[in-house]
Amino acid sequence: MEKNIFARLIAQQLNLQERAVDNTLALLDEGCTIPFISRYRKERTGGLDEVQIAAISTQYERFKEIQKRKETVIKTISDLDKMTPELEKRITDCWDATELEDIYLPYKPKRRTRAQVAREQGLEPLAKILLLQRERDPERAASRFVSGDVITTPSDAIKGAQDIIAEMVSEDERSRQQLRGAFRRQAFITSKVVKAKADTDEAAKYSDYFDWEEPLKRCSSHRLLAMRRGESEGILRISISPDDDECIERLQRHYVYGNTPCGKLVAEAVEDGYKRLLKPSIETEYAALSKEKADEEAIRVFAENLRQLLLGAPLGQKRVMGIDPGFRTGCKVVCLDAQGNLLHHEAIFPHPPVNKRMESAMAIQKMLKKYQIEAISIGNGTASRETNDFIRDVLAGRYDVSPSRHEGEMPQVFTVSEDGASVYSASKIARDEFPDEDVTVRGAVSIGRRLMDPLAELVKIDPKSIGVGQYQHDVDQTKLKNSLDQTVESCVNNVGVNLNTASQHLLMYVSGLGPTLAKNIVDYRKENGAFTSRAQLKKVPRLGPAAFQQCAGFLRIPGAKNPLDNSAVHPESYDIVEQMAKDQNCTVSDLINNKEKREAIDIKRYVTGEVGIPTLTDILKELEKPGRDPREQIEEFEFDSRVNTVDDLIEGMELPGIVTNITNFGAFVDIGVHQDGLVHISQMANRRIAHPTDVVKLHQHIRVRVIEVDRRRNRISLSMKGLS
Repeated sequence: MEKNIFARLIAQQLNLQERAVDNTLALLDEGCTIPFISRYRKERTGGLDEVQIAAISTQYERFKEIQKRKETVIKTISDLDKMTPELEKRITDCWDATELEDIYLPYKPKRRTRAQVAREQGLEPLAKILLLQRERDPERAASRFVSGDVITTPSDAIKGAQDIIAEMVSEDERSRQQLRGAFRRQAFITSKVVKAKADTDEAAKYSDYFDWEEPLKRCSSHRLLAMRRGESEGILRISISPDDDECIERLQRHYVYGNTPCGKLVAEAVEDGYKRLLKPSIETEYAALSKEKADEEAIRVFAENLRQLLLGAPLGQKRVMGIDPGFRTGCKVVCLDAQGNLLHHEAIFPHPPVNKRMESAMAIQKMLKKYQIEAISIGNGTASRETNDFIRDVLAGRYDVSPSRHEGEMPQVFTVSEDGASVYSASKIARDEFPDEDVTVRGAVSIGRRLMDPLAELVKIDPKSIGVGQYQHDVDQTKLKNSLDQTVESCVNNVGVNLNTASQHLLMYVSGLGPTLAKNIVDYRKENGAFTSRAQLKKVPRLGPAAFQQCAGFLRIPGAKNPLDNSAVHPESYDIVEQMAKDQNCTVSDLINNKEKREAIDIKRYVTGEVGIPTLTDILKELEKPGRDPREQIEEFEFDSRVNTVDDLIEGMELPGIVTNITNFGAFVDIGVHQDGLVHISQMANRRIAHPTDVVKLHQHIRVRVIEVDRRRNRISLSMKGLS
């Protein structure tokens, strides 16, 4: 019953068909993963994509939490013996978390308040008299409540009654909704510097917010998170407020009936309730709500950047030299075979202060020849530009002093992001992979492997450490982790995984697996050799039918006897493909290799109660290019030789650059001067754009124009307008 209600509510909320949502909830309850549902259950979901299914899953969990909360609310009110059929129906029918808390608020156990003390003193009847506003002499009415040592005067009684009225106003649903409307329409967020911190070095980075005010609804995610970070560091003081006078006046209209003695007392109580109880409560609510919205936006940007990074173009299986550049400590160089195995490592010192350029050049030449290096991967950190120039000089023969110079085609040179490489190199994963090597070697290996297959290498690193986020340490960490894990899972399953070469960490993210089954697969592979068919997965310990169903379609076996084992065709559909081949009087391999035979297939003939046109269309697409990699081809890049430092930059200069990070307000671009420049969103195109991702993507090669160089603050402003 509840699930039917959930399906209806989610369908309305997300503007989807209720049947599709209902079927999706059933699949999720069966333990199906989002990638599996979106790829292999299109008939049941009506073709919903991963984003829609993830949204359904999120709302489903939210409604289940609300249901649990409702049970707690009903039990608490019932235990107080204050439940009525009408109240229970209101709670049962409520599916809005804020509204539910408003209903519960008057009954919610709370610390001892001034109003509670006044009720204990018997002043609630006086509060009701004042609210009716019929009493001409409230002092005389209050005198009847004077008793004992606490309520010694009519004024004491009136003050206690006003406390009760103030709390009633603050807990009234109508009052709370009215004030929420005011916050939503007109609230301003204000930031002031804490005077004692104004002149400190820590405060300098928040100088833009020392005296800042703007409408809350216009405050961007990055500004709000910056202010909240400044507040958490004790540098800024943040407040959110609507027009207080207007809000008080609106509330008083509901409670005050005229300019009578009682009316004046009620007006005072309403104002006190607003300032002391109601406004702080709604301000806290809106502070949390605005932070939640800012978090969601920052997490969305981070997840999109991570997706672009993980789906970066792979070089593929090539013999690679990985270089972790450095000045004083030298450059750590590793040589890897086409499978990413470490063959050799050593340190060279081509830069100041050591300056052993000739010896370093000879070492590079020797390694290039001995290990037949096909590509060179250089980290983009300290000394990256200088190392890049040095390597290109070596390849150009400017240090050709040895007969061991590399022969044949010159290796291509690539610069890769080294964000998170140090985190990986010190991790347990790296220690398990290279127990006998130090962190510098592991870091260089990671840089080399990132060029070969960014996805396979980056999944080993906590996504928060990859460096493509915005205020990632300030947002809700649970939501961030869930979103990033979901993004990694989506990317891994979108690309597909080679069952015989994938690491345990990569296999973890395959639909239906997880850490235990991933380890079992690797252990089985070590003991029994390479998998020759997907069906062998059923022999892996603890990998039962449910896990096989979820994972099989995303695992690839190049060179398998059955070519479908190296495709995205799910084993449950093999019989369909075999029937197609039989109807065309050929083998499955012939069907894959013969375009005419594929085009002769009438897919309508293969529609059944379970399999429809969407699945059959996907099967034909996969037969056209089985196991195809959806990622783009990698491109070589070279910085402009005229610039090496910020001092070389001239306004108006046009330069090549690489997008290193994307935020809501623009994109950061590496132009080879040890300091990324910013292309503000207003400088990205000659048209108005909604978001930087409308124009650029992570690690894209672009051309930019220098428009300003602020050497004091070490900031570079760039423009893409009019450049391709």
